[in-house]
Amino acid sequence: MKKTCTNRLDFIWVAILGSLWLAAPAPGQATKGPVAETRVVESTNGHPSFAVKVSGHGSPMILIPGLSSSGDTWNSTVTHFQDRYTCHVLTLAGFAGQPPIPGPLLTTVREQLVSYIEQNHLRKPVIVGHSLGGTLALDLAAQHPDVVGPVVIVDSLPFMAGAWFQAKTLDDAKPMITGMKGYMDSQTREQYDAFVRSGMTTKFMVNNPADVQTLIQWGLSSDPKTVTNAMVELLSEDLRPELANIKSPTLVLGTWSGLKDSMQQNGIQITKESIANTFQEQYAHLRPFNFALADHSRHFIMWDDPEWFFQQLDGFLAKSQP
Repeated sequence: MKKTCTNRLDFIWVAILGSLWLAAPAPGQATKGPVAETRVVESTNGHPSFAVKVSGHGSPMILIPGLSSSGDTWNSTVTHFQDRYTCHVLTLAGFAGQPPIPGPLLTTVREQLVSYIEQNHLRKPVIVGHSLGGTLALDLAAQHPDVVGPVVIVDSLPFMAGAWFQAKTLDDAKPMITGMKGYMDSQTREQYDAFVRSGMTTKFMVNNPADVQTLIQWGLSSDPKTVTNAMVELLSEDLRPELANIKSPTLVLGTWSGLKDSMQQNGIQITKESIANTFQEQYAHLRPFNFALADHSRHFIMWDDPEWFFQQLDGFLAKSQP
């Protein structure tokens, strides 16, 4: 990308919120099919940084949604896997109507999730993370490599600030992260809500235009301070060197069409090849690197192209589990 977002805080706000993909269950996909067969358990007991819903039967699978997302993001995924996996679906504190918590969200979720896995005797659970949830999944697998099983990353990067600020290191990105935080902190609740309602970023998240209003409603139900702090926490992480610690087989799924349209609106030209190169470069320390780039979906691959999405996951999990 030739153009950067170093000189316009309004563009930083649009680009970063777009890059982290304000998320919610889409009407066409998230509610498709039964969510569970007979048993659904919901709880935050002992892990206030996330609520969890448990359904299905079989080997354990933990599903982590993205920024401002409800766990309902994964409803169609649970429907697909619930006859083979016990699905533990998270909604993070402060997102989609969940009460916020003090302190750093992502590291707290990571450590409380380790405790959750141990307390519930989940042996090598499959970890599936979308967007912000994907970065959380990478961090979990890198910091606790003996706890997790196969990992699936859906449209996420280990060094988000690198892609969005054209930064080589975190030190390079810090002035822009500080500027973004100051800009977002200065917004009133009314200004924040007005931006979310505008749909300036959500329209690039999914193929179905009718889903945009659903995304907006989930954004409005999230706590702005939590959203801001989670974005800053995420952008302040560079997990690239730690990827070598991951022992689990890992599948990374990417997409590019929504990002292309979003960036073109702001005068930035990108190609499928450039996005594929970004994934390859950022995941250089992850070996083996199983990677596939979707052609017909935007950020919510599981909604826009479920057939391709489940084909990738089914093939990967068949090879990755005994």
